[in-house]
Amino acid sequence: MTQEELDALMAGGLDEEETSEGLEELQEASENEEEMIEDSSEAEDEEIEKVYKDAHEYRAAAHMAWPPPPPTQDHKMVYQLDDVTRDSELKAGEVFDKLESVNNFMIEAEANANEVIALIDANIELFSSLCEKFPKVEQFKKSLKDNEEMKIKVEALINSAQMAEDEVMMTMDIMQYQDIHRQKIERVINVMRALSRYMSNLFEGKVDDEKRVGSAVHIHGDESTEDVVSNDDIEALIASLGKK
Repeated sequence: MTQEELDALMAGGLDEEETSEGLEELQEASENEEEMIEDSSEAEDEEIEKVYKDAHEYRAAAHMAWPPPPPTQDHKMVYQLDDVTRDSELKAGEVFDKLESVNNFMIEAEANANEVIALIDANIELFSSLCEKFPKVEQFKKSLKDNEEMKIKVEALINSAQMAEDEVMMTMDIMQYQDIHRQKIERVINVMRALSRYMSNLFEGKVDDEKRVGSAVHIHGDESTEDVVSNDDIEALIASLGKK
């Protein structure tokens, strides 16, 4: 509805039909404006709620991160790293001892297998002679074949034992990296301790802490310490309770 139509409506220059149409347009425009206001209000409410939620999450995160954990042995970094290096060195030594034992078992098994092969070779030589002298005796031929097959199996066992020894030696070489990692951690510990000593010297003062003046409980401009009870107030309260 234009301004001219609105002026004509106010002056009575429009007929009833035109007046009805103008009122409908005016009502529709008013409803659209109200919907726009509601949508804008809802958007503002959502934005405010989002800001409030973000602020609440930030305060919760800040609350979780502060104060830091107390400086007990469970939270001291150097303590933990010292435990890691000590346990790592101890367990690495135990692993080396076990690998050495396995390697010794393999060497012993290989030596025993070689002795068995020596006996098998003697049997093969014996049955070979018997087969030449008594070619018609099938038992000699069968025993010769069994010994030859047994020798092949024992040789395979010796080969497996030698491969196991090689694997043990390679495992020992790999375990050397464990000691390298321990040395790296110890280097980190030394750097951390050096930094700690440096920071202690940097903040060192001429006056002992016991001789320093106590810090003020409340300073002008503070917003959260006005209601804090001072040490004098606490001492006065204790004294008054003692008199009663």
